[in-house]
Amino acid sequence: MRELVRTNDPVLLTVIESLLGGAEIHHMVLDGNMSVLEGSLGILPRRVLVAEDDIGEARQVLTDAGLAHELRPDAG
Repeated sequence: MRELVRTNDPVLLTVIESLLGGAEIHHMVLDGNMSVLEGSLGILPRRVLVAEDDIGEARQVLTDAGLAHELRPDAG
């Protein structure tokens, strides 16, 4: 799994999950339950991960949706 996006914006996270789900790209959101530790302030970012085999397609889906600026740098 590789990190695709890191954000603390719940609306953006919902949009990204919807786009990836619509493209049938399996993904995971990590750190979603960290709000318990941070007191529900929303300051800790959530990470969206996708399978190594799907990273290129996932990046393209978000780029096509105008969200390229949200993508983590591609290290591979």
